[in-house]
Amino acid sequence: MSAAQPRVGVLALQGDVREHLASLSASGVVAVTVRREAELAEVDGLVIPGGESTTISRLLAVFELLDPLRQRIADGMPAYGSCAGMILLADKVLDGRPDQHQLGGLDVIVRRNAFGRQVDSFEEDLPFAGLDDGPVHAVFIRAPWVESAGQAVEVLAVVPETPVAGEAAGRIVAVRQGNVLATAFHPELTGDGRIHRLFAEIVRERA
Repeated sequence: MSAAQPRVGVLALQGDVREHLASLSASGVVAVTVRREAELAEVDGLVIPGGESTTISRLLAVFELLDPLRQRIADGMPAYGSCAGMILLADKVLDGRPDQHQLGGLDVIVRRNAFGRQVDSFEEDLPFAGLDDGPVHAVFIRAPWVESAGQAVEVLAVVPETPVAGEAAGRIVAVRQGNVLATAFHPELTGDGRIHRLFAEIVRERA
């Protein structure tokens, strides 16, 4: 696959796979589903979608993708995680299950389901570092947030101090470390393709 049109996978074990495929296709990459190690080996980058992080974690082990995916990320393959994907890419998770697997790639501590049930449909406009054309409209669905980030992690977005934000105000909700990108929210649900285009550019640069 050429660097101009790389092949980007969406982990298709559970979660909002179809929406990510559509957003990636609109970003000018070849978007494919990934369920097997052989399919993982054929992609230049991978999206880990929102869903239920413990379920995705278990299915990674069942489909024998856990170690191959960890190795690809460690070797520099670009990865983007939204919501549950952010949880899986974090080095450490608070309030996770003891048997939950982490993929790593982000030197962050993430709190799982940080927004809680009472604000599971929280929405906010976020300034997002590196993106033109104004704030990103972010949809949070039982989302995590980043409790702390290491020095190598670039913070891209935090929840603004607004009356509706409550305890989420000031929390980190988008980060990047090298080729790994993560958001606590779901850009694939809003029709705003800028974050997927950003990830596509990361993949092109790596390819």
